[in-house]
Amino acid sequence: MNPLRILVADDHEVMRNGVRALIEHEPGWQVCGTATNGQEAVETAKKLKPEVVVLDMTMPELDGLEALRQIKRALPDTEVVIFSAYHSEEVIEQLFDAGAKSYIQKSDAGRHLVAAIKSLGEHKAFFTPAISQILFAKFLSASAGKTQNGQEHTVTARERDVVRLLARGSSNKEVANSLGISIRTAETHRATLMRKLGLDSLAALVRYAIRNNIIDA
Repeated sequence: MNPLRILVADDHEVMRNGVRALIEHEPGWQVCGTATNGQEAVETAKKLKPEVVVLDMTMPELDGLEALRQIKRALPDTEVVIFSAYHSEEVIEQLFDAGAKSYIQKSDAGRHLVAAIKSLGEHKAFFTPAISQILFAKFLSASAGKTQNGQEHTVTARERDVVRLLARGSSNKEVANSLGISIRTAETHRATLMRKLGLDSLAALVRYAIRNNIIDA
């Protein structure tokens, strides 16, 4: 079985070494490379093609958000967990929309990073309790999933399955494989759902799924 190859990008040596130690303690995991700034993270990811990138949000030369966008454009199958010292609801939404599947505060690394990487290694999203609370609080104040007159849209059983898979971070291809449908049909389901529910981002879809008990917060 091939090792899970992980790239660690952080401009602080102590944090970088700490993350490496956590990763290398796990059987079958390998730190295939490191980077000390955003541009280096993008270039190294393109060269090494890791399965998972642990990416610091604030780095010199290229910030985490732009580095994430460039990595996902070049390597759509590479999963990214964002590392940060602080929470920002707006930034978190932007990161999820750009393709990140997990966001962890650096102070929580010891408790959650290994679990996040395990999930991402299976192409599943991972939310810490703190991030789940942020998404849940935002969903409570949003009107996502309602028509203009405030009535909830009716979602079919198949559409509910699609919502569940997308909210867990599945790609269109993974949705198609899970449901035994073509990729084009999966893409159509996704577009129809976003339009039907009045959603404009993955973060909004996650909030809708939590609100309607399709996935757990």
